[in-house]
Amino acid sequence: MLETQERFVTSGRLRLWTERAGRPDHPPLLLIMGSAAQGISCPDPLVARLVERGVQVIRFDHRDTGRSSVVDFDAHPYAIADLAADCLAVLDGYGLPTAHVAGMSMGGMIAQWLAVHEPARIRSLTVLTSSPMGYDPRPAVARTRAGEPPAPDDLPPPSPALLAHMAAGLPPGVESDVALFRVFNGPVRPFDEPAARAMLELALSRAIDPAAAAHHDLAGQTFAPDRLAPLSSITAPTTIVHGDQDPVFPLGHGEALAAAIPGARLHVVPGMGHIFFSPGLPEEVADLIRL
Repeated sequence: MLETQERFVTSGRLRLWTERAGRPDHPPLLLIMGSAAQGISCPDPLVARLVERGVQVIRFDHRDTGRSSVVDFDAHPYAIADLAADCLAVLDGYGLPTAHVAGMSMGGMIAQWLAVHEPARIRSLTVLTSSPMGYDPRPAVARTRAGEPPAPDDLPPPSPALLAHMAAGLPPGVESDVALFRVFNGPVRPFDEPAARAMLELALSRAIDPAAAAHHDLAGQTFAPDRLAPLSSITAPTTIVHGDQDPVFPLGHGEALAAAIPGARLHVVPGMGHIFFSPGLPEEVADLIRL
């Protein structure tokens, strides 16, 4: 059983739920989850393997998810830079001047932002199942849906299976989320549905306002100049971990990241999709995270 300690930290007017696993005197690793994802969406076996590797692991609920503060987005809209500021507040709440950082999906974009704009805080950077922080996929998706050819600077659009799932308009709830995670998993590796379902049920039960997580989509659609800063300025040792079956950000996104960040290592995980709910996969991914 994974032993953890919980605490709340403040980020401006917000309270953020956090959890630490591992010894406080070990080097810190901050896990940053994706859009609408609570900290618990990172599988416990992945966290446990990282603790075995000799780090303390800190995961947290983004604003508008889980037990963290809910924001009136119309009155107080926010963007990736604000979510990055929350990450720094988590480190400050634990008295950590620096940390290894691993970000997944939207969390990978937040991690890139930190590596570009707050390089002194980042010991190493791992970007998992993500895309360049300045890339806007909406035009490419629109062209795909319209049957138009891609533009020269398009990265690959989401998979047909994911686009079909999104178009189906399933009602919100655990069953819909499980169906989405099945698509996220991809068709190659077995999907650990019991583990995914248990996490999704727990996430629903602990969310102050489950609907508030949709604000992350709005935040992700804001492309301020800070997101367009060149990734070539990143100096932290960087690893890109990407599955060759990712239905959200197909492999070309990971390849683009690796090409843009000087010295970045690209690890392509055969059969992996956009999540880590397949037997043995959490441990496999944990062993690829840069420390």
